[in-house]
Amino acid sequence: MNEPMRKYMKVGLVHFMAYPSTEHGQGPILETLKKIASDDYFEVVEMTWIKDPEIRNKAKNIIKTSHLEFAYAGMPRLLTTKQNINSLNEQERLQALANLKEGIDEAYEMGALDFAFLSGKYPEDKKEEAYQALVKSTKELCAYAKSRGTMKVALEVFDYDIDKCSIIGPVNLVKRYAEEICKDFDNFGIMADLSHLPQLRETAEESLIPIRDHIIHAHVGNAVVKDKSSPAYGDAHPRFGFPGSENDVDEVIAYLRVLLSIGYLNKENRPVVSLEVKPAGDDAPDLIIANAKRVLNLAWDKV
Repeated sequence: MNEPMRKYMKVGLVHFMAYPSTEHGQGPILETLKKIASDDYFEVVEMTWIKDPEIRNKAKNIIKTSHLEFAYAGMPRLLTTKQNINSLNEQERLQALANLKEGIDEAYEMGALDFAFLSGKYPEDKKEEAYQALVKSTKELCAYAKSRGTMKVALEVFDYDIDKCSIIGPVNLVKRYAEEICKDFDNFGIMADLSHLPQLRETAEESLIPIRDHIIHAHVGNAVVKDKSSPAYGDAHPRFGFPGSENDVDEVIAYLRVLLSIGYLNKENRPVVSLEVKPAGDDAPDLIIANAKRVLNLAWDKV
């Protein structure tokens, strides 16, 4: 592509993946956020819960001062607490729902572009019941978010049988789910993630084209799925080029080409495309961020 990447997208970084010591809502949040805010490669930072209100306010000021935009990732709120938004136990479902509503409050407090979450595990013999529980929860989340303002709500598509084992899930179910929610709510959409495609055994075309009208957020990352003995097996988001992994420059090219062809990448309403990489072993966070930036640059040149 001869034109600059910034004409078609806002490049973001998932903060708590690059700096995993912060995913529990504590740790060196401000120090690591300042590193991202000082790097003008990024226009968006994606963060999760920040438990201390004072730290949260300081983070908001850093974001505002540096002219960053902010997106809220609610996934760690569920994953670190082992809560399930589509649990068939109603008390557990409501507990997860309350947790995410608190996240929506935080997202509004921080001025977020959108609020993301993920679906939970499910019993295969009661998959339809779990799906209906997810639909019920999602509609409640969308209604709650709409009552507070105009922020979008996004469900991120995960694997269904490798690591997170989420009900959403394969593309046919993603399509059914998105269409069902969007019938009632115009503040809902889907978050796509390159790192999850090999875990779903889907190509970019297979995964994205059927839901082209519902994608409102995109991630770019890597995964290891063939070698179960690898320290980065599953949904670990290792650096691009990690031994035995699935995604590198060529796969990012293919992903971006599909996002461009379906109109997600565009000049009129530039969408978020965030790099999502996590240190593996002794990897230094700043080095894997540099790795991801180089890969995205190389890929864009060939789109």
